[in-house]
Amino acid sequence: MPRLTQAIKHLIIINVILFFAPQLLNMDLTNLFALHYPKNEHFGIWQYVTHMFMHGGTMHLIFNMYALWAFGTPLEQMWGRNKFLFFYFSAGIGAGLIYTFANYYQFNGIYEQLIGMGISPAEIQNILTSGQYNDSLITLSNKTMSEFYSLYHTPAVGASGAIYGILVAFGLTYPDAKLALIFFPVPIAAKYFIPLIIVSDLFFGMTSYSIGNIAHFAHIGGAIIGLIIAWYWKKNQFKFR
Repeated sequence: MPRLTQAIKHLIIINVILFFAPQLLNMDLTNLFALHYPKNEHFGIWQYVTHMFMHGGTMHLIFNMYALWAFGTPLEQMWGRNKFLFFYFSAGIGAGLIYTFANYYQFNGIYEQLIGMGISPAEIQNILTSGQYNDSLITLSNKTMSEFYSLYHTPAVGASGAIYGILVAFGLTYPDAKLALIFFPVPIAAKYFIPLIIVSDLFFGMTSYSIGNIAHFAHIGGAIIGLIIAWYWKKNQFKFR
């Protein structure tokens, strides 16, 4: 088992504390720390960082922290603590930004349709506040209106965007390492495995087949930023060890 490096150890500790402490103290930090849609009243620019330390459940936390340890450790050993932290936060913040842009595109598309139907901005805001609307005036499907409401109100949480950046960097550095999923325990080389799960996220993010409330575009965003940085560093031999 790889040694627990300093940056990863402290990241895991912070994540665990921010997950369990609010529960023990009967506090809800979601409105303050989770990443909200920019037009939502709870949005704050700091949430592009803080959402990385919030998780939606115990298994969400466990999977992310395990991936951080398993795939991030060799990267921190190679790059050093400071460069690893720069990479981690760059991928996480980039994931949040790309997730926001994707949500804005979807939200604005529905918003413009409502405006085209003669619904005023004030009426649209009332729909977003109350969650109710007059279906005799709005011809959009219930599914579309539910998505519109969800885009505005559902915040993003988790370190998954940063983790996807780490996965991509790991794949570039150790392309022949064998990886496998718990529910598909067949070892596959990282150079095939990691692109496969990213394409899967792209598919689920662009279709209606997604299961659960998963921020697929945050995953893709983290992977893109991770790819850019890791490729640049590898090309320029940006290594400390």
